[in-house]
Amino acid sequence: MSINFFKGYASNELFPTKEMEESYKKVIHVDLKPFDDDKNNQNPLNYGTDPGNLTTRKEISKFMNQYFDRPASDPDCFNLTNGASFGMGMILNKCTKKEYTERVFIVSPCYYLANFCFLDYGYKDQIKSINETPGGEYEIDLKALENELKVVGEFGEEFYHDPLRGKERIYKSIIYIVPSYSNPGGLTYSMKTRTKLIELARKYNMLIICDDVYDLLTYDNVVLPRLVYMDRDTTNDEYGNVVSNSSTSKILAPGLRFGWHETATPKLATQLSQEGCVKSGGTPSQLNSCVVENLMATGELSKIVDNYKSHYNERAKVMIDCILKYLPEDTKYYGGGGGYFVWTQFNDKYDIPKMIDDLGEKGVILAGGNNFEVYNNTQGWNNCIRLCLSFLTSEQIVEGFKIWSELFEDHKYIKVT
Repeated sequence: MSINFFKGYASNELFPTKEMEESYKKVIHVDLKPFDDDKNNQNPLNYGTDPGNLTTRKEISKFMNQYFDRPASDPDCFNLTNGASFGMGMILNKCTKKEYTERVFIVSPCYYLANFCFLDYGYKDQIKSINETPGGEYEIDLKALENELKVVGEFGEEFYHDPLRGKERIYKSIIYIVPSYSNPGGLTYSMKTRTKLIELARKYNMLIICDDVYDLLTYDNVVLPRLVYMDRDTTNDEYGNVVSNSSTSKILAPGLRFGWHETATPKLATQLSQEGCVKSGGTPSQLNSCVVENLMATGELSKIVDNYKSHYNERAKVMIDCILKYLPEDTKYYGGGGGYFVWTQFNDKYDIPKMIDDLGEKGVILAGGNNFEVYNNTQGWNNCIRLCLSFLTSEQIVEGFKIWSELFEDHKYIKVT
């Protein structure tokens, strides 16, 4: 059996099968009649409302805000989705137009599968990478971003007038980020970075799409406010400039395919809820949304999150110890304080792609940095590796590093100059 550091999901034994089984039983056998005359809530087995059940949105609001020590958010600032990936597509569909949206910025190294979302919406020629800059003034290169935005031009408000759905806000550019425990870079963006990003977004009519799926998995007890909260607390705009694109994939189970948008204002959440597929079928994952609501309301989801955190915290410590013990002294690493990933960067003298190939033959699977390039914006991450701590046990992590360390003793991986 291989030792796979590439897989980005929980190990099988951690999935909360019993808790989910009990929740499904409760939800499916609920009395359906009270829903018949309720315009805000539909029964679990019916088509959902456009934004999702009001009771579910209220429960998500309470659940999330307890982690950030805030009053519960307005439930009308939420729109339910069937996961962050589909949520991304809904944002692109409702907040961008090819004839107006000029730039798509993606932080590099990037969550590699996100590229396809932007390509399939026709933005192949508009994609521009913005590098993460650990140790710099900001965690991402905001000076480069601002220079690109200056080319696009300052804020010019644009709306699309849909004959059936009314006025919709369209953004001149968008940026996709993972601001907490980033995938793959492992970084958490500082308050200074978050504040500057919002400032730029407002000045240049840019929408910030936050992939907020890891920030409850904190092991270093550093809890920064989500950008959507910062936007809401300070904006005078009726739509805002941030969408928190969230999911239960990392805190419950990815197979549920359930998530949500949270926006600074109700207007943008309503706009997202009017996406064509939702108008046709109601909120996606209606049954699963009711199950998540039940798990939140009973406190079971908080226990499940705590269980994940306990195991991942242990694995993160083991992984950092292994990096320090088994890898070369000049290896740089980022992350380990939360989320799934630790990003490692090696001296250029090593042929890391060759090493990855040889390790694969020994049953140790690594994710080389070349996997995490922004489309058509290669930055040269070949000397980097993303390590995932969620899938492997602590014992497997140690075993994988021991096998890996033996290769560094073989001088054939040092490049000839």
